[in-house]
Amino acid sequence: MSRPPTFAPPPCAHARQLRTARGDFAVLDASPRTAPRGTALLLPGYTGSKEDFIALLEPLCAAGYRTVAVDGRGQYETEGTTRQGDYAQGELARDVLAQATAPGVGGPVHLVGHSLGGQIARAAVLLDALPFRSLTLMSSGPAQVTEAQQLKVKMLGDALATLSMAEVWEAMRALDPPEDAATDGEALRRRWLRHQPAQLIATGRQLATEPDRVAELAAVPLPLHVLSGEHDDTWPVPLLDEMAQRLGARRTRIAGAEHSPNTDRPEQTAAALVSFWDSL
Repeated sequence: MSRPPTFAPPPCAHARQLRTARGDFAVLDASPRTAPRGTALLLPGYTGSKEDFIALLEPLCAAGYRTVAVDGRGQYETEGTTRQGDYAQGELARDVLAQATAPGVGGPVHLVGHSLGGQIARAAVLLDALPFRSLTLMSSGPAQVTEAQQLKVKMLGDALATLSMAEVWEAMRALDPPEDAATDGEALRRRWLRHQPAQLIATGRQLATEPDRVAELAAVPLPLHVLSGEHDDTWPVPLLDEMAQRLGARRTRIAGAEHSPNTDRPEQTAAALVSFWDSL
């Protein structure tokens, strides 16, 4: 089982607003003490936030990399709208391009997308690869999620269309309570309540209908990395292996991790990212 993220950033990181041509985005900006060897932009997955990467920030800083973890529009501490069309994948991809080229970010950046964030990252690279030094798809597959996950996403979307966020939270906890409710449950609840329902409905639909764009991405002259745990119920690990082969990408499996290696095994995940970036 994946461990819930911590919500306390390390001393090397600070929360701020990243000002871009497409609006302001809440970020955790973590910098090493010396001049950075590069900058990474980290995109969270479905129902997630920048806090999902907190455990990676310190080891990445120690390796000399600056990291900017982002709440996308309508996620947690970044403002959103109630219009589902504002969360079309193309719109979210253009947000990523704006984040990567925002003043002070210092590109080209190493782009990392977890799960849904990986598919948004792929869409951004396919629009314009110039702002990026590399792309890592973390637990993010070639097309739509498994049938079981599609059903879960549909059930969630149906609930969000008729119930309040608080009511949906209580229903989800009854079915799948957090592993450590005493320490993380309230923080996870606060995060959930600040997500825009329209964002969750629109991006959930994307996860269930995403086409296979691997051939398009393989044609982009950008270093690629496919990273995952050794078990995954959202995209089967053999499918991720095959995708890496089709992309000609570096492939990393993190032992002991599932769908969220960033929280399951952060030290090993950070080491794999650093190894990939250093090789470039």
